[in-house]
Amino acid sequence: MKCNCLIVDDELMARQLLEHLCAKRPELTVAGVCSSAEEALQILDRQRVELLFLDVEMPGMTGLQLLDLLPYTPHVVMTTSKTEYAFDAFQYQVVDYLKKPVTLPRFSQAVDKVLELLKSATSQAPSPTDIYVRSDGRFIRLSLDDVLYIENIGDYVKIRTVNQSHVVHTTMKNLEEKLDPKRFLRVHRTFIVNLGRIVDIEENTLVISDKVIPISRANKAELMNRLTIL
Repeated sequence: MKCNCLIVDDELMARQLLEHLCAKRPELTVAGVCSSAEEALQILDRQRVELLFLDVEMPGMTGLQLLDLLPYTPHVVMTTSKTEYAFDAFQYQVVDYLKKPVTLPRFSQAVDKVLELLKSATSQAPSPTDIYVRSDGRFIRLSLDDVLYIENIGDYVKIRTVNQSHVVHTTMKNLEEKLDPKRFLRVHRTFIVNLGRIVDIEENTLVISDKVIPISRANKAELMNRLTIL
Protein backbone atom coordinates (compact mmCIF):
# COMPACT_ATOMS: atom_id res chain seq x y z
CA MET A 1 0.00 0.00 0.00
CA LYS A 2 1.33 3.43 -1.00
CA CYS A 3 1.18 6.40 1.34
CA ASN A 4 1.88 10.05 0.54
CA CYS A 5 3.43 11.95 3.44
CA LEU A 6 4.43 15.50 4.33
CA ILE A 7 7.28 16.40 6.68
CA VAL A 8 6.88 19.58 8.76
CA ASP A 9 9.74 20.65 11.06
CA ASP A 10 11.63 23.90 11.56
CA GLU A 11 14.92 22.06 12.27
CA LEU A 12 16.97 21.23 9.18
CA MET A 13 18.61 18.13 10.67
CA ALA A 14 15.25 16.79 11.85
CA ARG A 15 13.79 17.21 8.36
CA GLN A 16 16.78 15.51 6.75
CA LEU A 17 16.59 12.61 9.22
CA LEU A 18 12.90 12.05 8.51
CA GLU A 19 13.53 12.16 4.76
CA HIS A 20 16.28 9.58 5.22
CA LEU A 21 14.00 7.32 7.27
CA CYS A 22 11.15 7.67 4.77
CA ALA A 23 13.49 6.53 2.01
CA LYS A 24 13.90 3.25 3.86
CA ARG A 25 10.19 2.50 3.53
CA PRO A 26 9.15 1.87 -0.10
CA GLU A 27 5.49 2.35 0.87
CA LEU A 28 6.13 6.04 1.62
CA THR A 29 6.28 8.85 -0.93
CA VAL A 30 7.43 12.22 0.41
CA ALA A 31 5.06 14.75 -1.16
CA GLY A 32 6.84 17.71 0.43
CA VAL A 33 9.14 18.98 3.17
CA CYS A 34 8.24 22.17 5.07
CA SER A 35 10.09 24.30 7.59
CA SER A 36 6.95 25.94 9.02
CA ALA A 37 3.30 25.21 9.71
CA GLU A 38 2.30 28.13 7.50
CA GLU A 39 4.12 26.59 4.54
CA ALA A 40 2.54 23.21 5.26
CA LEU A 41 -0.95 24.71 5.37
CA GLN A 42 -0.49 26.15 1.88
CA ILE A 43 0.52 22.72 0.55
CA LEU A 44 -2.25 20.86 2.37
CA ASP A 45 -4.79 23.30 0.98
CA ARG A 46 -3.75 22.26 -2.54
CA GLN A 47 -3.15 18.53 -2.23
CA ARG A 48 -4.01 15.60 -0.02
CA VAL A 49 -1.60 13.41 1.91
CA GLU A 50 -2.33 10.35 4.02
CA LEU A 51 0.39 10.94 6.61
CA LEU A 52 1.77 14.05 8.29
CA PHE A 53 5.05 13.99 10.23
CA LEU A 54 4.53 17.09 12.36
CA ASP A 55 6.79 18.91 14.81
CA VAL A 56 5.01 20.44 17.80
CA GLU A 57 7.14 23.49 18.64
CA MET A 58 7.83 25.81 15.70
CA PRO A 59 8.18 29.58 15.38
CA GLY A 60 4.90 31.26 14.53
CA MET A 61 2.16 28.67 14.20
CA THR A 62 2.67 25.50 16.26
CA GLY A 63 1.97 21.99 15.03
CA LEU A 64 -1.14 21.77 17.19
CA GLN A 65 -2.45 25.06 15.82
CA LEU A 66 -1.92 23.70 12.31
CA LEU A 67 -4.12 20.70 13.11
CA ASP A 68 -6.96 23.08 14.02
CA LEU A 69 -6.78 24.63 10.55
CA LEU A 70 -6.41 21.55 8.35
CA PRO A 71 -8.96 21.32 5.52
CA TYR A 72 -9.06 17.53 5.97
CA THR A 73 -7.72 14.97 8.44
CA PRO A 74 -4.63 12.95 7.46
CA HIS A 75 -3.03 10.53 9.89
CA VAL A 76 -0.59 12.44 12.09
CA VAL A 77 2.68 11.33 13.69
CA MET A 78 3.96 13.99 16.08
CA THR A 79 7.71 14.59 16.49
CA THR A 80 9.18 16.63 19.35
CA SER A 81 12.14 16.84 21.70
CA LYS A 82 9.78 17.13 24.71
CA THR A 83 7.31 14.67 26.21
CA GLU A 84 5.05 17.26 27.82
CA TYR A 85 2.92 17.54 24.68
CA ALA A 86 1.90 13.89 24.73
CA PHE A 87 -1.46 14.60 26.35
CA ASP A 88 -2.29 17.35 23.83
CA ALA A 89 -1.30 15.00 21.01
CA PHE A 90 -3.65 12.37 22.39
CA GLN A 91 -6.48 14.92 22.36
CA TYR A 92 -5.91 15.36 18.62
CA GLN A 93 -6.03 11.57 18.11
CA VAL A 94 -2.58 11.41 16.54
CA VAL A 95 -1.40 7.95 15.52
CA ASP A 96 1.96 8.12 17.30
CA TYR A 97 4.24 10.45 19.21
CA LEU A 98 7.97 10.25 18.45
CA LYS A 99 10.63 11.81 20.65
CA LYS A 100 13.63 13.36 18.89
CA PRO A 101 16.05 12.21 17.73
CA VAL A 102 13.78 9.75 15.95
CA THR A 103 15.19 6.22 15.68
CA LEU A 104 14.52 3.79 12.86
CA PRO A 105 12.73 1.19 15.05
CA ARG A 106 10.30 3.76 16.49
CA PHE A 107 9.84 5.36 13.07
CA SER A 108 9.00 2.01 11.51
CA GLN A 109 6.60 1.22 14.34
CA ALA A 110 4.72 4.47 13.72
CA VAL A 111 4.61 3.92 9.95
CA ASP A 112 3.30 0.38 10.46
CA LYS A 113 0.44 1.77 12.56
CA VAL A 114 -0.52 4.21 9.82
CA LEU A 115 -0.35 1.60 7.07
CA GLU A 116 -2.53 -0.73 9.12
CA LEU A 117 -5.11 2.03 9.57
CA LEU A 118 -5.11 2.77 5.84
CA LYS A 119 -5.46 -0.92 5.03
CA SER A 120 -8.32 -1.29 7.49
CA ALA A 121 -10.12 1.73 6.02
CA THR A 122 -10.07 0.25 2.51
CA SER A 123 -11.36 -3.15 3.64
CA GLN A 124 -13.98 -2.07 6.15
CA ALA A 125 -17.42 -3.64 6.31
CA PRO A 126 -20.28 -2.11 4.29
CA SER A 127 -21.39 1.19 5.75
CA PRO A 128 -24.77 1.43 7.50
CA THR A 129 -27.76 3.04 5.84
CA ASP A 130 -28.86 4.73 9.08
CA ILE A 131 -27.26 6.52 12.02
CA TYR A 132 -28.60 7.29 15.49
CA VAL A 133 -28.24 10.70 17.14
CA ARG A 134 -28.93 11.52 20.76
CA SER A 135 -31.49 14.24 21.44
CA ASP A 136 -33.20 15.00 24.78
CA GLY A 137 -32.22 11.65 26.22
CA ARG A 138 -33.51 9.70 23.21
CA PHE A 139 -31.73 8.12 20.27
CA ILE A 140 -33.29 9.17 16.97
CA ARG A 141 -32.71 7.17 13.79
CA LEU A 142 -31.75 9.14 10.70
CA SER A 143 -31.67 7.70 7.21
CA LEU A 144 -28.38 8.65 5.56
CA ASP A 145 -30.31 9.24 2.34
CA ASP A 146 -32.09 12.12 4.10
CA VAL A 147 -28.87 13.76 5.35
CA LEU A 148 -28.08 16.83 3.24
CA TYR A 149 -24.87 17.98 4.87
CA ILE A 150 -22.99 18.09 8.16
CA GLU A 151 -21.55 21.34 9.51
CA ASN A 152 -18.93 21.86 12.20
CA ILE A 153 -19.98 24.35 14.90
CA GLY A 154 -17.27 24.44 17.56
CA ASP A 155 -17.43 21.39 19.82
CA TYR A 156 -20.60 20.22 18.07
CA VAL A 157 -21.74 19.27 14.59
CA LYS A 158 -25.05 20.10 12.96
CA ILE A 159 -26.59 17.33 10.89
CA ARG A 160 -29.00 18.88 8.39
CA THR A 161 -31.61 16.53 6.99
CA VAL A 162 -34.44 17.04 4.53
CA ASN A 163 -36.89 18.00 7.28
CA GLN A 164 -34.88 19.17 10.29
CA SER A 165 -31.50 19.71 11.96
CA HIS A 166 -29.83 17.88 14.83
CA VAL A 167 -26.93 19.25 16.90
CA VAL A 168 -24.66 16.50 18.22
CA HIS A 169 -21.67 16.68 20.56
CA THR A 170 -19.03 14.92 18.46
CA THR A 171 -16.22 15.74 16.02
CA MET A 172 -16.16 15.95 12.24
CA LYS A 173 -13.39 13.35 12.17
CA ASN A 174 -15.47 10.89 14.19
CA LEU A 175 -18.49 11.32 11.89
CA GLU A 176 -16.37 11.19 8.74
CA GLU A 177 -15.02 7.77 9.78
CA LYS A 178 -18.55 6.40 10.24
CA LEU A 179 -20.01 7.60 6.92
CA ASP A 180 -19.86 5.78 3.59
CA PRO A 181 -17.01 7.48 1.66
CA LYS A 182 -18.79 6.65 -1.61
CA ARG A 183 -21.76 8.77 -0.59
CA PHE A 184 -20.28 11.46 1.65
CA LEU A 185 -17.28 13.72 1.13
CA ARG A 186 -15.60 16.35 3.27
CA VAL A 187 -15.42 19.31 0.88
CA HIS A 188 -14.19 21.81 3.49
CA ARG A 189 -12.83 21.58 7.02
CA THR A 190 -16.28 22.65 8.28
CA PHE A 191 -18.56 20.71 5.90
CA ILE A 192 -19.29 17.12 4.89
CA VAL A 193 -21.85 16.77 2.10
CA ASN A 194 -24.09 14.07 0.70
CA LEU A 195 -22.88 13.80 -2.90
CA GLY A 196 -26.33 12.72 -4.04
CA ARG A 197 -27.88 15.94 -2.73
CA ILE A 198 -25.72 18.47 -4.58
CA VAL A 199 -27.83 20.82 -6.73
CA ASP A 200 -25.05 22.69 -8.51
CA ILE A 201 -21.37 23.63 -8.29
CA GLU A 202 -19.81 26.95 -9.19
CA GLU A 203 -16.12 27.82 -8.73
CA ASN A 204 -15.40 27.17 -5.04
CA THR A 205 -18.94 26.67 -3.75
CA LEU A 206 -21.74 24.14 -4.10
CA VAL A 207 -25.44 24.29 -3.30
CA ILE A 208 -27.49 21.73 -1.38
CA SER A 209 -31.13 22.67 -0.85
CA ASP A 210 -30.88 26.41 -0.07
CA LYS A 211 -27.41 26.22 1.52
CA VAL A 212 -24.28 27.56 -0.19
CA ILE A 213 -21.30 25.49 0.98
CA PRO A 214 -17.62 26.37 0.43
CA ILE A 215 -15.23 23.94 -1.30
CA SER A 216 -11.57 24.05 -0.27
CA ARG A 217 -8.93 23.88 -2.97
CA ALA A 218 -7.57 20.68 -1.44
CA ASN A 219 -10.93 18.93 -1.89
CA LYS A 220 -12.07 20.37 -5.23
CA ALA A 221 -10.27 17.80 -7.39
CA GLU A 222 -11.56 14.88 -5.33
CA LEU A 223 -15.10 16.23 -5.51
CA MET A 224 -14.99 16.55 -9.31
CA ASN A 225 -13.52 13.04 -9.63
CA ARG A 226 -16.44 11.63 -7.64
CA LEU A 227 -19.11 13.16 -9.85
CA THR A 228 -20.44 11.85 -13.14
CA ILE A 229 -19.81 14.70 -15.55
CA LEU A 230 -21.02 14.62 -19.18
